[in-house]
Amino acid sequence: MKPLEPGPFFDVLADRGTRTLVHLSRALDIAPDGRTSYGIEDLAELVAQAAGWLTALGVTRGDRVAVIKPNHWDYVLLACAAARIGAVPALISDRLPAETLQLLLKRLDATALVTTAGTLASTRSTGTDLSAFTRRTLTLDASASGAIPLADVRGHRPPPAHHRPDDAPLAIMHTSGTTGIPKLVTHTTATLIHRIAAAEARRWPIVSTRRDDTVAQATSYAHGRGLAWTVSVFWLAPREAVILDGYDPGRAEPVLRAHPPTALEAAPSAFVRWQPLTASPDNPFRDVRLYINTFDAIHPPTVRAFLGASRRRLPLWVQVWGQSETGPLTFRCFTRRSVRALGKRHPTTRDLGRPVAGKARLRVVDPQTLQPVPRGRPGLVLARTRALCAGYVGETERLRAKFTDDWFATGDLGVATRSGRLLLLDREVDTVRGGSCVEIEDVLHDRLPEVVEAVVLGRASGLPLPVLVTRDGKLDRAAWRRAVADLPPLDEPTLLPDGQLPLTATGKVRRQELRDRLLDGAPPYGTGHWT
Repeated sequence: MKPLEPGPFFDVLADRGTRTLVHLSRALDIAPDGRTSYGIEDLAELVAQAAGWLTALGVTRGDRVAVIKPNHWDYVLLACAAARIGAVPALISDRLPAETLQLLLKRLDATALVTTAGTLASTRSTGTDLSAFTRRTLTLDASASGAIPLADVRGHRPPPAHHRPDDAPLAIMHTSGTTGIPKLVTHTTATLIHRIAAAEARRWPIVSTRRDDTVAQATSYAHGRGLAWTVSVFWLAPREAVILDGYDPGRAEPVLRAHPPTALEAAPSAFVRWQPLTASPDNPFRDVRLYINTFDAIHPPTVRAFLGASRRRLPLWVQVWGQSETGPLTFRCFTRRSVRALGKRHPTTRDLGRPVAGKARLRVVDPQTLQPVPRGRPGLVLARTRALCAGYVGETERLRAKFTDDWFATGDLGVATRSGRLLLLDREVDTVRGGSCVEIEDVLHDRLPEVVEAVVLGRASGLPLPVLVTRDGKLDRAAWRRAVADLPPLDEPTLLPDGQLPLTATGKVRRQELRDRLLDGAPPYGTGHWT
């Protein structure tokens, strides 16, 4: 078997003598013994045990296994367990609304659902019974009506690890769902492992995991990044891996202090939530040499704060832009110097850098004619990559509709510079007339330090609406007027209390839900054709 295949992955690591020690922010839901530290051999045994549970549940080759549970790394371990017996794991965040979970389960037609009694109870309280949309349901934490408890399937040994063709479905993940119902994205071993994870599993100078690193990760493990990160980083055998199940700074800080990371990857929302922790001289990020953010562009003040928190002479920040369907498309490195400018209308983190060499190509076209536009002109960003997903579950035509001349429409608007870099403007559906929501949001964060989150909602008629969350729930109106003086005209800002923004599992704002709440469903300025 190829060494990076998820099914036998931890067995291969154990056989080659990998000594990475894993520290968890809390115990895994699939391991109720309360452990928060694991060696590689322990993880190999845990994956094998979980494969046995699925076999006892009646799961066989080619079956789909839905996983919906509280966020933690055992999403990835369950995916490895399903892959080990030739099944296809479908990882779905429990942060999605109950009606959305119901729709996705209907599309999946899964043989089994792995969940928790708490998750079932939460959705049943809204009138949705997730167990009704799958043949068998396994609960990890306690007994629940219509479900099989974990105790009933423990101890069943799985068959030997199964090898599947590279082009067969390996795993299903969902998109963020910021603009509506998430899409279920199918990846194969070829696309997710050999063309995404394998590229990162090489020892590149500076940006790769080192053997003496303590790497830390905080993400939504239901998304494809969790599996790709696990395979690529653990193959490089760091000394320690610190895995956090959430973004709450109060829970993350003790873990990060106990195991100070030298390389830290997190969703942008995690970095934003942790930003106040950077202020102390003995902050938990003082030894970080490499920061990585995925899923979304990040605001300049956040990058500036974390680079300043490191005591390393030249810490580096790597920003990766891509999508669930494509994997990484561009990357950009930041240093303290490159984010030094404060409060100006300059691209900074909206400059996504260049396409990943040899892995991706980009083209910017007119959204109406789909003809290429000159460099320096805004347009719809198309991508071509061999890592493109195999399809959308239950929506075959939707993926086909996003292609033009073998180029995939990302749904993002951007500008290709003369030097070949990509400047991000907006999601097409979220854009504003004659401007960029992303730029306005960046500038507001830079000029108003009290702002925790700024969201600009464009609309077909009327001024864009700024929605702000501030640290103390207040806004200095004079400071606001100064901050927006050179920006496109905006409506008066709406203040929301912290915790009231509707968020995806990765911390992105669900803009359509916010639009429905604050703008009474007013149509956006963008068409939404490419979502």
